[in-house]
Amino acid sequence: MFDRPFETYQIGDRWESRGRTITESDLVMFSAFSGDWYPLHADREWASKTRYGQRIAHGMLVLSVATGLMVFKPGIVLAFYGLDRTRFVRPTYIGDTLHVELEVQALQDKKALGGVVTCMMQVVKHTGEVVVSGIFKILVAKSVSS
Repeated sequence: MFDRPFETYQIGDRWESRGRTITESDLVMFSAFSGDWYPLHADREWASKTRYGQRIAHGMLVLSVATGLMVFKPGIVLAFYGLDRTRFVRPTYIGDTLHVELEVQALQDKKALGGVVTCMMQVVKHTGEVVVSGIFKILVAKSVSS
């Protein structure tokens, strides 16, 4: 999605990523990296007694995987510009396959800096359920001729 100059984007442009399955290793490695060993993510027995019945992925793990599924072309993407109104609306379980859907909602020219592409982002399970939604903003370069 973020692989072309700012001027080429239009409001309403849509993009969908490939899929990626969440594994037990993902939860363990994310817990180790982040230091977040909350039992809902790390303790099978404890999590089995919750309303989820099993461990769930960290919300920030899901968001990190979503970012990894997006296309960021070096030299075009200048900076991550922010997240707004991000919500973790459903749990993600080990074995769920996720993909990202983006739709351009706004374009903001930043003059010499490039432009901000603002997208509605949804992270969607293989079941069709949205697990994360929010606004994703990226600062992208303009074409050389601009």
